[in-house]
Amino acid sequence: MAAPWRDVVRDAAAVRDAAAVAVDAALLAGVLMRTGEQPHSSDVVNYAPFTLLPSAVPRALFEQAYAVQQDFNLLVDAISQNKEFLEQTLASTIKVDDFTARLFRIYMQVLEEGLAQTVFLGINRSDYMFDCGVDGTTALKQIEINTIAASFGGLTSRTADVHGLVLKVLGKTKEASQLLPNNPSKGLASGIAKAWELYGSQSAVVMFLVEEIQRNIFDQRCVENELWKRNIRVIRRRFRDVFEKGCLDGSRRLYMDGQEVAVVYYREGYVPQTYNQQNWEARLLLERSRAVKCPDIATQLAGTKKVQQELSRPGILEKLLPGHPEAVARVRATFAGLYSLDEGEEGDKIAATAIADPERFVLKPQREGGGNNLYGEELRQVLEKIKDSPERTSYILMDKIKPQPALNYLLRAHSPLQVSECISELGIFGVYVRQGRELVLNEAAGHLLRTKAIEHADGGVAAGVAVLDTPYLV
Repeated sequence: MAAPWRDVVRDAAAVRDAAAVAVDAALLAGVLMRTGEQPHSSDVVNYAPFTLLPSAVPRALFEQAYAVQQDFNLLVDAISQNKEFLEQTLASTIKVDDFTARLFRIYMQVLEEGLAQTVFLGINRSDYMFDCGVDGTTALKQIEINTIAASFGGLTSRTADVHGLVLKVLGKTKEASQLLPNNPSKGLASGIAKAWELYGSQSAVVMFLVEEIQRNIFDQRCVENELWKRNIRVIRRRFRDVFEKGCLDGSRRLYMDGQEVAVVYYREGYVPQTYNQQNWEARLLLERSRAVKCPDIATQLAGTKKVQQELSRPGILEKLLPGHPEAVARVRATFAGLYSLDEGEEGDKIAATAIADPERFVLKPQREGGGNNLYGEELRQVLEKIKDSPERTSYILMDKIKPQPALNYLLRAHSPLQVSECISELGIFGVYVRQGRELVLNEAAGHLLRTKAIEHADGGVAAGVAVLDTPYLV
């Protein structure tokens, strides 16, 4: 893959000047996070970490990722409506993974009671890396699909302008003009607005369900402000607020502090640490309501690693997307090797293979939010420990993707300016809205590029490992 900034990377004086401009530009553009020291306050903020230079991305693979996003939207939506598939796929996992089991119990309880919700909103982000083969060719390989709290659509809407300015400062005006416009926050808000409109109450609000600690608040504000521009009222609440003040009326409309809630947009709720008994009760209340949940609990389950692994089995995509052979082919072309660790001969065999050659694989638990996967020696030790236990079924194995590193500078507050060997991960945001059985919106809503130094095996921006980036198509 071409390295477009080879001349710049080695020019220390030019890099120093450009980095000073870049940091000020990020602050001006609103590429911001609250600080670790004062995570509850916007009185003191800093720039979100980002690359000095945009990273090279193969144009053909970038276009392939966009082209398949509507197919992934269709697929996630189909899975969320297929009780039999979710039951069969997660049967082994819910025996050993308490978090997935509790989500699943709420899912079944809501189905038994009968769904009050009639409008469904999906905001997902499908993440990819560029696998470099031994012959030097690159291929697009999906890492995962995030169906809950897919973040950084807001901040990445502002990052391309910063990179454009940096390139101009470095004398790369032509290259600056080739950076693509990108505004996921607008696309995500349009999905939320459509769901709000179909809910059918002008006075109802959109509720962002947010974390106790909100360092990434400005990313959310980008989406929130797009809704205010459309005169849609937005409130921000936590699970504990829902437990204390949320209620349903006789038609199962959801009320918070006396305000009817049309849409619940989860930016929280994807890790076990979120939940105590009160928060589980709040989650059940939300799921029982008529409000449009983004995601509803079925769609959260559709994003589990176990579902991802099951989709790679022969014939499964065809069952889920009947009559869509082209979509099936496009989706399948992005799959890396995925393997079940369920009990039995197949699981025994792949576990033994991974223990013997751990560098070939990634071990993934059923978790979101980055920083959960296991590699190398750590993978081998964990598998050795659980290889004869049902606990192994709470994980899946995936082939390790081997991208081609490139040199870049990762700009972080209070960190020295130094060149790093880096690899990138491309995410495509997807938005869909379904009313009853009819899909009324299905689109790709923008992209997110994150880059990290090669010494870090796992972790995203929120986990403090990756930084925001902009694709430069080559």
